[in-house]
Amino acid sequence: MSRRCTSIDRAARVVAAALCLAIAWVHVEDQGGIPGDETPHYIAVAYYLLEGGSVVCAGLLLAGLRTGRYADVWLLASWVANGPLLGNVLARIPNIPDYGTDDSYWTDPPGVESIVAEVALLMLSLTMTLRASRPRPLSS
Repeated sequence: MSRRCTSIDRAARVVAAALCLAIAWVHVEDQGGIPGDETPHYIAVAYYLLEGGSVVCAGLLLAGLRTGRYADVWLLASWVANGPLLGNVLARIPNIPDYGTDDSYWTDPPGVESIVAEVALLMLSLTMTLRASRPRPLSS
């Protein structure tokens, strides 16, 4: 079933797509480009998954601009936001295999930019998920 996309939905999708692309860009820059030089290997793979998922999510958000399709993409957007937020916290705890802690980099500019974009995307995606799950009145 297709529903028309409201102006709020359209604006939210465009903003969320921009935030997804910003998150991907910050992480590409952080790893030194593509393919990057992030170590250890599992961290590099996590970066690649995040960057790819961010671009796919942005594409799905924009693909649903006219029809309002892909309402479940807001759940994917929340994962795009949650993944790096969790990774940011985990990177600061000791004893991660083959990885030094980033204790001193809480205020590192790329990290702050990423966190701002991730929190904004998380709040927007949760709001739109809740909004989409509300029953809509039937129109005659």
